Amino acid sequence: MKIINGDCVAVMKTLEENSIDLTVTSPPYDNLRTYNGNNDLWNENVWKDTIKELYRVTKDGGVVVWVVGDATIKGSETGTSFKQALWAMECGFNLHDTMFYFKKGGLNSGSLQAYQQKVEYMFVWTKGKIKTFNLIKDRKNKHTIPRKKMKKQKDGSYKEQIVTTAPYGTRYNMWEYQTGKHHSTSDEEALTHPAIFPEQLAHDHIISWSNEGDTVLDPFMGSGTTGKMAKQLGRNFIGIELDPEYCKIAEARIEAIKNLK
Repeated sequence: MKIINGDCVAVMKTLEENSIDLTVTSPPYDNLRTYNGNNDLWNENVWKDTIKELYRVTKDGGVVVWVVGDATIKGSETGTSFKQALWAMECGFNLHDTMFYFKKGGLNSGSLQAYQQKVEYMFVWTKGKIKTFNLIKDRKNKHTIPRKKMKKQKDGSYKEQIVTTAPYGTRYNMWEYQTGKHHSTSDEEALTHPAIFPEQLAHDHIISWSNEGDTVLDPFMGSGTTGKMAKQLGRNFIGIELDPEYCKIAEARIEAIKNLK
């Protein structure tokens, strides 16, 4: 486990090329949060350099999960999320899946002249052909008993077949999580961070796109949610965070997981 206090681009430049199996991260959403005054350092040049470095350090077949949303300015969204996804493709990533994070509970956001925002993007980028996909199968199927189905043959005729469906299928690409205080985490110290995502969200991506022993990176570590879940799931972790106060919170949360073993 490594927790590094510093600028994410500068720190990633010290990491070996093709050394990271999975990145699960959530960069600043335009200017929506202040992050102890550090948000003034966030701009297009920074996220472009970050994504470029992520491509360099990601292994062939590796994955980056980029959880992001847009600010609303003068009643309309900025579209920064889409700019970042398109830039990732310019850097060489494949846009493997455009996933959605539905926030159940918590405060509504967005323009008063539009439908209330409850969804954020979870872009899944791959470097080349994906190597690990442990797809979660927890979507309950309606029809599980054997049933008759007519299948068209090569000669145009139909033949009756007996079809059996598994009890559970692969989940859809919209994931719903309860949000708000004490729903995202039970760690009181983490709640001092202004923008934590649910631990279960990090958990589900880590088990989907990596295996035990793999290395997981979070260049915008914040309070350490990705690191906590990576450690809990038997992955190695590298976390980078600009703010020293957040680093201390992350260290405490991840250390608590280590001490349970």
